[in-house]
Amino acid sequence: MSGARPPLVLTVAGSDSGGGAGIQADLKTMLALGVHGMSVVTAVTAQNSRGVQGVWELPEDAVRAQYRAVVDDIGVQAVKTGMLASAALVETVAGLLADTDAPVVVDPVGVSKHGDPLLAEAALDSVRTKLLPVATVATPNLDEVTQLTGLVVEDEAGMRRAAEAVRAYGPHWVLIKGGHLPGGQEAVDLLTDGSEEHWLRAPRHDNRHTHGTGCTLASAVASGLAKGLEVPEAVREAKSYVTGAIAAGFALGTGIGPVDHGWRFRD
Repeated sequence: MSGARPPLVLTVAGSDSGGGAGIQADLKTMLALGVHGMSVVTAVTAQNSRGVQGVWELPEDAVRAQYRAVVDDIGVQAVKTGMLASAALVETVAGLLADTDAPVVVDPVGVSKHGDPLLAEAALDSVRTKLLPVATVATPNLDEVTQLTGLVVEDEAGMRRAAEAVRAYGPHWVLIKGGHLPGGQEAVDLLTDGSEEHWLRAPRHDNRHTHGTGCTLASAVASGLAKGLEVPEAVREAKSYVTGAIAAGFALGTGIGPVDHGWRFRD
């Protein structure tokens, strides 16, 4: 006897051989949150707890074929994008998303947790003009805000300015992730669509093992949207899940370890 089908979420992102970020983090998050995760691999990386040793992006035809194989047969109820590597892949994926009737969460991945570049400088304009306009929710961190807008955010007032600058590129909602703000006892994020404004606060955990935080948050938001949640509720639930995953982050190798995607299942 077959069971009920869970909501369907597709990640379009790069592979992290260390398992902490990228499609590996996305699929773990989706499983933990009760949805069926599917993937379109855009690039293969050789990386571990110390950083990224190599990146090989896939051809546009390979990305397009993976996407069409999933969407045309299985369907999707939400899509999350992560590492897209080049302008050509950004534009390919943006075109596919524009023809897909599902909410889209765009994580405009620019650099890894270790500071390694994951997006070509030449691709930034394509992110601004092609990808962000098709986003239901865009989820930049403060470094990505600077890449996209030139703004350097140092306080909560700056987060508000950053949200408006990113929203001007076309996403319906913008979630500015303030985890990199200096000091403070709280990790604060700002979600806005230009009329509503939601400040999300959580305790800041003293844990250096935070690899995969951005991928995990965006995938959690997409999972909530696939379940039918409205954007503010999906983001609040995602923030709660990620906060727990950061608190439970563990050492792996000799560098920065990952958040724990399965923290809710541990004793």
